[in-house]
Amino acid sequence: MIAFLRGNILSKSPTEIVLDVNGVGYGVQISLSTFSALKDTEPETKLFTYLHVREDAMVLYGFATESEREIFKLLISVSGIGPKMAQGILSGMNAEEFCNAVITENISSLTAISGVGKKTAERLVIELRDKFGKMEMSSPPAVPKQTTNVRGEVVLALTSLGFARNDAEQVLRNIFKETDAEQLSIEEIIRRALRFAGK
Repeated sequence: MIAFLRGNILSKSPTEIVLDVNGVGYGVQISLSTFSALKDTEPETKLFTYLHVREDAMVLYGFATESEREIFKLLISVSGIGPKMAQGILSGMNAEEFCNAVITENISSLTAISGVGKKTAERLVIELRDKFGKMEMSSPPAVPKQTTNVRGEVVLALTSLGFARNDAEQVLRNIFKETDAEQLSIEEIIRRALRFAGK
């Protein structure tokens, strides 16, 4: 198993990063929380990783913190939750928010995440509440303000998370109509989009 990678960022989007590790480029799937924690200005980036092996593919998932990786591993241990959905859940809210929602049995917060219905939310609470109660969570990383090409980044992230492109663009238009989205980070816009789509 690959426990972590340390290298230079070649490219990144809200759902994927390419990391140059001694001349080898690793494509790593990431959540929005990890995306917001990555800094292009740092000479090296370290990602904790989890390698998911299927019959037809091997997919590497990356995390800014060990606690987020542990939550991801607990998520995929829940019946009906695969790595893609786990990534979507950790993109719908940060790790600390998700743990708190599970521990306090906040079903409405969980079902606000796109793709999480009431039965799935209840299953998450039943199977993870006690495990999360024993975990120590670090504070989520500070989220930088958005820069350029925000709409393109958000649409790319949403389509990577399973949205049809037209649906992603429509949700984004609705968010920009309702809020002053220019003042929001890319991460927050995507979180709102995921919650908006879950209504």
